[in-house]
This record gives sequence, structure tokens and C-alpha cells, in this order.
Amino acid sequence: MIVSNVSLSGCAGVNSALCAAAGEGHLRGGSYGTTLTPTGNLVVAVCLGIIGTLGLVNNLLVLVLFCRFKILRSPINLLLINISISDLLVCVLGTPFSFAASTQGRWLIGEGGCVWYGFANSLFGIVSLISLAVLSYERYSTMVAPTEADSSNYHKISLGITVSWVYSLIWTVPPLFGWSHYGPEGPGTTCSVDWTAKTANSISYIICLFVFCLIVPFLVIVYCYGKLLCAIRQVSGINASVSRKREQRVLFMVVIMVICYLLCWLPYGIMALIATFGPPGLVTPVVSIIPSVLAKTSTVINPVIYVFMNKQFYRCFKALLHCEVLRRGSSMKSSSKVVTKALRGVAVTGPRNTNNFLFMVASLGEPVTTIPQLGPSVEPTIDVTRGSSSDINKPVVVSLVTHFDG
Repeated sequence: MIVSNVSLSGCAGVNSALCAAAGEGHLRGGSYGTTLTPTGNLVVAVCLGIIGTLGLVNNLLVLVLFCRFKILRSPINLLLINISISDLLVCVLGTPFSFAASTQGRWLIGEGGCVWYGFANSLFGIVSLISLAVLSYERYSTMVAPTEADSSNYHKISLGITVSWVYSLIWTVPPLFGWSHYGPEGPGTTCSVDWTAKTANSISYIICLFVFCLIVPFLVIVYCYGKLLCAIRQVSGINASVSRKREQRVLFMVVIMVICYLLCWLPYGIMALIATFGPPGLVTPVVSIIPSVLAKTSTVINPVIYVFMNKQFYRCFKALLHCEVLRRGSSMKSSSKVVTKALRGVAVTGPRNTNNFLFMVASLGEPVTTIPQLGPSVEPTIDVTRGSSSDINKPVVVSLVTHFDG
């Protein structure tokens, strides 16, 4: 998330007291009225209630699975847990207050609560976004590594988690000290960064926040997953039918990730820029609440995409529902493997005893339990298990591997 709730509306048509408070970044009283109709407040409250409940349940379930099944405690999964924790904190420390404000038609916890709400939700939201970018980079960096990732090495993942929180603090603390400020939001029932201020101070902060907390993570995600998809296509000649299925599944997952990211945050970013650079009143409170609600849906969508569409987590989820004990075996390995480079292999130009050839195929979210053998009628084009022709009897697997547990 860039910010959990964005002030997107101008002062036109808004209560004058509310406009004055928003312009100064302070609440003059303990509460203030909403600019939405009672029906509008009810609709927003229902949406926030559903989103908050589903987000709480989904993310709590992720934590329960992680604690219950040791097989899930791998470095890469710690990033998924970090995302779930940040989303869970939004559901616990953010959504209930905006939900309560919508049901009552006014902000309920005063000026200090407004600043705290804006800061906390911005912090947790950016942590979630940066963690998604770190997750994509981790998968990409593992792909280009010459050896298989060490499943017991938590150092790099711990560093990535630390970076996500420090980076978020770097961009959410400044409004507390004068670079922009946190204040009431357009509809009057939430608080966030004041996107309507026309001062150079506020505009410079908004531009930096938009670029470094929305655009940069998005570009990292697209680049890293794009490279991952290209790597899978490189091995499509090894086993065309199997690789095609893997490639299609990777493509499907990447497209879903990008679409959901844009669906949740692009409206938010566009509305924020319009409110910042457009004329006052161009974005009404009614319109501004829609991107805010869409952004909050990321707390529900993230666990579904990154965890429950992960076969490893899904198997554990089914085991939890049926009170089963998972057996340790090759089918529940902690990471998936993707062959991404076969350029070091030697092309096969003549008949071979293909029963001796083992080929690893690209997999996504599906552990490599067995390595298929080619039948005698199959003429492979690349042998990724053989060394040079002078050392043909010493098979050497040369491949790059990566995690793609999503």
C-alpha cells in the first residue's frame, strides 16, 4: 500500500470547518462530520467490515499455518509472513477505526488519533508493497545464482524484511516532522497524508511518495517476474508439453499479481495526483472513497495470491482442515525449482541411450518430486545433465534454480 487512506478531495462542497482543518492538517474538535450521506456511510461501513473481516481471517490463517507446519518455515516463506503481518496490522489497527467512523458518520478519536491513524496505516501499507518487491527480487536473484539456494540461510531474507520496514519508516516519518502532514481525509471518516495542499512542501513529498513507494516497487515486480518467465521459456525445448503447462501457469500467476497490484493501487495513485495537481473540488468525497476501499482490498487479495495459490501452503491448509499430519517427503519440499539455463549443455545430434538422461523441467509452486526420463523414441535437443563430450560418462546437472512458491 502507498497509504491506507488518501485525502483525494478538495474543499468544494465540503463543510467549511472540515476544509479549514484539512488545510491546516489538524482537527479543531474531538470529531467532525462526514460529507457522505447516511446511505453512503452505510455502504462504506459494510465494505470496510467485509474487507476487514476477510483480511483478518486470511492473514491470521497464514500465521497459523506457518506456526503449525514446520515444512513451511523456509526463508522465502518468511517474506510471505512479513506481508501477512503488515496486512494484519492494517486490519487490526486501521480498518476498525474507519469502520466505526463510517457507522457513526464522523471521525471518533480526535486530532492525535487522526495523525496516528495516517502514520500507522501508511507505514504498514508501504511495508506490504516493498515486501512484494523484495519477494520478486529474491526469486529473480535466486534464478540467476549458479547454485541452488540454501534453504537454511535466513540472512538475506532477514535483510530484505529489515529493508522493507526501514524503507517504509523513511517515507512515513517525515510528515510527523513537517514534510507534508497527516490530516483528515476527503469523506471525513479517515485520515492520511494531505493530498490537497498546494504548497511546494506537500507537493514534493507527494511526488516522492508516488514514485518511490508505488512506481518503483511495481517496476521491480514486473522486471523480476518478467525475467523469471523468460527463463522458463528457455527450457521449453526440454519437454515441450510439461514446460508449456508450467510456462502457462507462471504467466497466469504473474498476470494476476500485476493486475491485482494495479487494481488496488493505480486508482489510488491517479486520484492522488489529480487531487494534488488538479483544481480544488475536481475529486469529490464520494469519488475519493472508492480508491481508498480498493486499496484496502489488498489485505484480502495478498494472502490469496501469494499464499493460498501456493500449492505448498494449500496442502498444509487442507491438512489443517482435516486434522491430518503431513508426512515429510519429496512432495513437500520447501522450495520449487525452475531450470532457467541450459546453455552449458551440449546438443545431442545422434542417437543416445535416452534412458540415462534425466531432465529437470520448470515448475511453479509444484515441487519437483521426480525427474522425468525421455522415452527411446524422443530425440532431445539439449542435454542439461551431460558435461563435455570428453567426459560423457560423468553426468553433471547444470542449471539455475529459483523459488516461485506463489
